[in-house]
Amino acid sequence: MLNILFYSFTILIWGSTWLGIKYQLGVVAPAWSIAYRFALAALLLMIWCLVTKRSMRFSVKDHLYIALQGIMLFSLNYFLFYLSELYITSGLAAVVFSTIVIMNLINGRIFLGTPMEWRVLLGAGAGLVGLGLLFWPELASVNFSGPILFGMFLSFGATYLASLGNILSARNQQQMLPVVQTNAYGMSYGALCMLLIAVLSGDPMQLEMTPAYLISLGYLALFGSVIAFGCYLSLIGRIGAGRAAYATLLFPIVALLLSTIWEDYHWTIPGVLGIGLILCGNYLALVKKKQIRKEIV
Repeated sequence: MLNILFYSFTILIWGSTWLGIKYQLGVVAPAWSIAYRFALAALLLMIWCLVTKRSMRFSVKDHLYIALQGIMLFSLNYFLFYLSELYITSGLAAVVFSTIVIMNLINGRIFLGTPMEWRVLLGAGAGLVGLGLLFWPELASVNFSGPILFGMFLSFGATYLASLGNILSARNQQQMLPVVQTNAYGMSYGALCMLLIAVLSGDPMQLEMTPAYLISLGYLALFGSVIAFGCYLSLIGRIGAGRAAYATLLFPIVALLLSTIWEDYHWTIPGVLGIGLILCGNYLALVKKKQIRKEIV
């Protein structure tokens, strides 16, 4: 039941964060917006740890791995994704990011020795095809020129960094490092990394004092970072990085459902078929072999 709650919260929250990110774009440079988001998230987690009297003492080696997780998962990957969407559509970016399922399976095998199950791999493949059908109108109109390929390269780089962040979180949990404290420090390191990038890039330090920007920033920090990442990374520790990453194939569905309401998105037959494939793949990837056998019998 706890796994289902973590999975559901991750999908529902990350499926809605696209609205928040939309209101972050414009006046403030992406590097500063990302830095603000994770600095605020880190502050909220630090306060929570203080109130709940959680131990915040870790060894230098632990801090090194926490910092690596924070830089991979809470800064550089986001920055590369922001840059990639200057060249490619959000639909293409979503399809590229969905390859994190395969990357997590491979990286988990390489770095953690996690066995690769054929059902999870088959489910991931079905999900990737389904996501391609879901965004088929956008993908069909793409002219794969130099700038588009560069945007895809940035997007793949961002996805791989996020995958390494997932694996680092799994490693840290195997070493009994708690998720909440790890995220508090990791988001702090991520915010510092983005602060350094923002300063070095010469982008002026700005904070858009409008309700839309400030409310979306608060939503992204509290729900999109503190709660969603807490649920998702806890899920990685409980069911593995490969299975947990399947959530990345499901939250675009939530995003499109919201887009139907907010932006008059129109569904197509390939899109509906795509959802069916994603859900079938989700079943294959997450349901245990014993459960499948019982249902067949």
